[in-house]
Amino acid sequence: MLESAKKLLKSHFGYESFRIGQEQAITQVFEGHNSICVMPTGGGKSMCYQIPALVMEGTTIVVSPLISLMKDQVDALLAAGIPAAYINSSLDFDEVRETLMDVQRGAIKLLYIAPERLDSEMFLNELQGVHVPLIAVDEAHCISQWGHDFRPSYRLISRMTELFPNNPTVLALTATATPQVREDICRILNIEEEHTIMTGFERANLTFSVIRGQDRERFVKEYVEKNEKEAGIIYAATRKTVDSVYEMLIKKGIKAAKYHAGMPDNERKIGQERFLNDEVTVMVATNAFGMGIDKSNIRFVIHYQLPKNMESYYQEAGRAGRDGLPSECIVLYASQDVQTQRFLIDQAQDPSRIPGELVKLQGMVDYCHTENCLQQFIIHYFGDTAAEPCGHCGSCLDDRESMDVTKDVQMVLSCVIRMGQKFGKAMTAQVLTGSRNKKVLDFGFDKLSTYGILKHQNAKEVSNLIEFMISQELLAVEQGSFPTIYVPDGGRDVLLGKRQVLRKGAVVTKKISSNDPLFEELRVVRKKLADEAGVPPFVIFSDKALQDMVARRPKNEVEFLEVNGVGANKLEKYGQAFLQAIHSFDAINN
Repeated sequence: MLESAKKLLKSHFGYESFRIGQEQAITQVFEGHNSICVMPTGGGKSMCYQIPALVMEGTTIVVSPLISLMKDQVDALLAAGIPAAYINSSLDFDEVRETLMDVQRGAIKLLYIAPERLDSEMFLNELQGVHVPLIAVDEAHCISQWGHDFRPSYRLISRMTELFPNNPTVLALTATATPQVREDICRILNIEEEHTIMTGFERANLTFSVIRGQDRERFVKEYVEKNEKEAGIIYAATRKTVDSVYEMLIKKGIKAAKYHAGMPDNERKIGQERFLNDEVTVMVATNAFGMGIDKSNIRFVIHYQLPKNMESYYQEAGRAGRDGLPSECIVLYASQDVQTQRFLIDQAQDPSRIPGELVKLQGMVDYCHTENCLQQFIIHYFGDTAAEPCGHCGSCLDDRESMDVTKDVQMVLSCVIRMGQKFGKAMTAQVLTGSRNKKVLDFGFDKLSTYGILKHQNAKEVSNLIEFMISQELLAVEQGSFPTIYVPDGGRDVLLGKRQVLRKGAVVTKKISSNDPLFEELRVVRKKLADEAGVPPFVIFSDKALQDMVARRPKNEVEFLEVNGVGANKLEKYGQAFLQAIHSFDAINN
């Protein structure tokens, strides 16, 4: 069976060999063992059930939580010449009926279903009599109440296995599962501990960084302008922030879309499709966007506001670089975001989950303040304590010079105390810069000795200094309807001259990649073919495949088959168009 699997890997998907963990998972499926497979996003989890589905008799059922994921996966399978279908709420009754008839007559090798379908007795009855060798449970952390995205319908999966007399094998797959969540998955799906496949949580092609105390808006503007040809996602915690960042990018002439739960369904769908189809380069969104998005050429993920926990963060950040090419994951930290997330957690429907969620939030805050390796911090969080420093994250490569800002910090602390420690960051910055704002004058702050002592800076720069001081616990925030700042013990030590304060220079934005001119030509060809086929460009070929074409310069079909990600089906469909583009480019430029 394994030899057949390797041949199918090459003929349908264009890969010479399995990645780490894939062969072990596939072997366990063939041996009939229920298994759990923990691989990072982009690690190739889908191949662990797609290849067995082709080898084994019958229809493999894939339980998947999001409509967008199903559509992308099915589009990609059909492009590779594999009969696949999905059933979810986007289909009408007749379409569901037609798909079920195809399944019942054995015409579908992979059927994707939403977990909520398992609530329907009528739907389950339709599946009886279908030969199902394998049930794949994608995003399996949704089955655990300790997971960050618990879905009660996932608990019905164990009931579904009883439908089929041949007792199908179960394969659970996830990228983000702590030891507690893994244990829960195994208990519910009857998986023995020795049938756990873990390839590690490291994503070596991703560069992680945290930026504190800088102007977020300016950073994003500069970053996106420098990487205008690259696809990226900017996440924000609230709809209001999504709207404002989106408007800011549109005003700068950036091709952007937005996505949040407050938008009409059709607007969200149009925005998502424009992003998937490379019609816009940047998606600004809340965490309502992205789970199951299979777009492989996302080069950066920026969190404009703090994520709620490490599981959510690693899943969202992991949408970058799914094709294995270098990509960036950046958190722009500001202390007020902690309170935004606390507020959102307090709105949880299940109050019993709140204490656990607050502990997870603190883990995210700790990540944003560590000076140690960021990749190592993440991997330790998921239970792999043997991980070494990555050598390429923002902490490992931080060579910025540190400046002594003790004097400026003492001025701010002194001003906060003279203002009675009852005001917020903005008002404090206005007093320090000598603003003639009516409120400043009404409170008589223009009479303070600290009024205007930082007037050589603007209010935004002083606000950023205050943010830096909060991140270093030299100032603290008192929460209320209007958050105020006060001086904790750490700040008093600075005021008394017991402690020096060093601040690193601002992080400079940079370009992620410098793509070859031929690569840009091939992107155009890919987009044209994708539009004609009505699928996203990455379904035709990934950026990695295009880069391999640039490196190899194939001159004929035999050489084109050697390109990473080219199988016989894609050679037949798209080979001539790309070979012609490469030939024409080289003829003009050589």
